[in-house]
Amino acid sequence: MDTVKKKKENKIVSFAKESYAELKKVVWPSREDAISSVKVVIVSTIVIAMVLGLIDVLLLLGVQAIF
Repeated sequence: MDTVKKKKENKIVSFAKESYAELKKVVWPSREDAISSVKVVIVSTIVIAMVLGLIDVLLLLGVQAIF
């Protein structure tokens, strides 16, 4: 039973070491790149929301005109 516990602990330690090694390989974006990406996401979200809102209003007016 003790060997099973040791194997499980070894797997956890091994996973932690491998995860840390992989994180050291990651090329993180610069602050400017991250801010630029956030701006693109915010602007595109607003534009899509406006387009969907306009479509919703047009469909509502169309349904109200029919009924």
